[in-house]
Amino acid sequence: MAKVDVLLGLQWGDEGKGKIVDVLAPKYDVVARFQGGPNAGHTLEFDGIKHVLHQIPSGIFREKTKNIIGNGVVLDPVIFKREIESLNKFNLNVLENLYISKKASLIIPTHRLLDQAYENAKGESKIGSTLKGIGPTYQDKIGRQGLRVGDILSDTFRDKFRHLTEIHFAILKNLELNFNWAELEAQFLDAVTFLKQFKLVESEYLINHELQEGSSILAEGAQGSLLDIDFGSYPFVTSSNTVTAGACTGLGVAPRHIGEVYGIFKAYSTRVGSGPFPTELQNEEGELMRKQGNEFGSTTGRPRRCGWIDIPSLKYSIMINGVTQLLMMKADVLSVFPTIKVCTKYQLKDGSITSALPYELVNEKITPVYENLKGWNVPITGNSLNDLPEELSQYIDFLEDELQVPITLISTGPDRLQTILRPLSVV
Repeated sequence: MAKVDVLLGLQWGDEGKGKIVDVLAPKYDVVARFQGGPNAGHTLEFDGIKHVLHQIPSGIFREKTKNIIGNGVVLDPVIFKREIESLNKFNLNVLENLYISKKASLIIPTHRLLDQAYENAKGESKIGSTLKGIGPTYQDKIGRQGLRVGDILSDTFRDKFRHLTEIHFAILKNLELNFNWAELEAQFLDAVTFLKQFKLVESEYLINHELQEGSSILAEGAQGSLLDIDFGSYPFVTSSNTVTAGACTGLGVAPRHIGEVYGIFKAYSTRVGSGPFPTELQNEEGELMRKQGNEFGSTTGRPRRCGWIDIPSLKYSIMINGVTQLLMMKADVLSVFPTIKVCTKYQLKDGSITSALPYELVNEKITPVYENLKGWNVPITGNSLNDLPEELSQYIDFLEDELQVPITLISTGPDRLQTILRPLSVV
């Protein structure tokens, strides 16, 4: 039987997953999203075109690839309709190649209102939510009162919808939010009608049938491992399991069917929103990194916090996910730095040195322990290993030695052609 390969981010999201899925998609018959929702922003660039996907799997631009939105995803019909309409100019056969799980949870307009209200109530302790209604939707899912995609096919859907909105309005009634409910409701119900024309399926049966048939399958994760609800920098995390285990529950795939686990990371670190970030550079180096990497959120537009690469957190993510291959993004961004710093350990407030991720990340004073490497200080051109500067090759070798997992791909720019493959070696 075939295997499901998993591709996910190892940092705080924004690692470049969209590009890599697009690069790898020709190898796969099926690409499936297994968690998250429109808080994701997977950017693809090719043929002079730049496009950002939020809910639709990144294999959608490959005409022979089946794309599945799995049961672990939370789907906003309004944003989905907008996404599909933005794809019309590419003449893609989305009605044929896109499948949506009936068990995927629905984001309704009051979820977005609740998200805004909850975030406002936190004051200075804001999580940095994208305000897309993700958290409240997962809350309703866990609270066993949410709506799912399959519910839109029921004759009683509008009754279920109004019942859930009444529950939400009871929470919202004492909060100061301005909104036009008639407009929001009409927009949502129109998008639900639009959604009905797509292939709404029991995706767990579909994906296991594809496995039985020998199809190659890629599970596409959103956000990053350090934002996982269980293993991330809680409470500054997302509301789903972003790790490999999430592919099993988010698609209905047994653990024994997991194959390769591709872990994507940037050659440095970034984070959007609040939360701990041990290697953050709040200086001119950080500003330069942000400028060179164009580090602004593809979903929110917010400037990303930037810092040097963090080996302890990467080792943690590799361990939790069972990563078999590493893919390094944005190596070109570091070309402007004469010295590259690598955080190899943490010094805690009691003076002890550790290479493990502490339980208390939020309030623990963590001082990075750095090693300095010589930068390459030249632009990266070409798409061959022979084109890489010697100092960059040394940087890659250093990271491989620290992480003990082979780095098999180097991204040197946003376009799908700006990609260098390395032979799979045993570290």
